[in-house]
Amino acid sequence: MRSIALQNEIIFLILAVLAVVSSIVMITAHRPIDSALSFIVTLISIAALFGLVNATFLFVVQIIIYAGAILTLILFIIMFLNIKDENLPDEKYKNLWLLGTTLLILPFSAILIHLILKSDIALNSVTDESFGTIKDVGLTLYSQWVLPFELVSVLLLVALVGSVTLSKRND
Repeated sequence: MRSIALQNEIIFLILAVLAVVSSIVMITAHRPIDSALSFIVTLISIAALFGLVNATFLFVVQIIIYAGAILTLILFIIMFLNIKDENLPDEKYKNLWLLGTTLLILPFSAILIHLILKSDIALNSVTDESFGTIKDVGLTLYSQWVLPFELVSVLLLVALVGSVTLSKRND
């Protein structure tokens, strides 16, 4: 039993490091296609983390919607635009912006890490077998979170109608 927990911790660390490194590559890559491919690695790593904690619904949604549909759309747009290296902007201050943003976010990250270490996450860890299953998510979504779910649906519909209206304006 102890070796399985150790094995899960090692897998978790590998996936977490992979997600962080691919996220950094996604941000610092110059070409959009490299960023998109790094984004796929990040999303798959996060999906694997969901799978590691038996959150099957989130695992499937992460793979199908984000790594599948949305990334395919992003890659399709990048290929459709046919962006060449000479057309990319010269980002002289990109590293300076990244450094400034990192310094801006660092105090908040330190507070978040402090709160996580101070909390009793291990004591409150999920032991329910139904956690993250489709049935559990569906029951929670349609019983406790009906109003926010419907509000998000209306918001997405308004965004869809707005984007169609804006795209028709140029015609």
